[in-house]
Amino acid sequence: MVAIVLVINLIISLICLYVAGKIWRYRQILAKVADRVNAADRSTYKVLHAAPNAIIKGQKGTRSLRQQYQQLEIQIQQIQKIMVILKLGQKIWRRSKNRR
Repeated sequence: MVAIVLVINLIISLICLYVAGKIWRYRQILAKVADRVNAADRSTYKVLHAAPNAIIKGQKGTRSLRQQYQQLEIQIQQIQKIMVILKLGQKIWRRSKNRR
């Protein structure tokens, strides 16, 4: 009877030892994965922590370019009006020159 109890305890101990070994291996794998995730997090932070400032700077530059573009459009419209007036003046001048 004692031998049966010893054998059962030995089997239970071997099963527990096997499970403990598996848990130990999974723990090591999880520790490596956690280290890699932390490394990826640090790398991502290094790349992206300056992004908001760069985005704001880009937005300011874009806003400035839009304002300059609007001013240029106004100037182009004014030049087009002047060109129309000059062409009209040229036509009138040619007509008056031809009549003489």
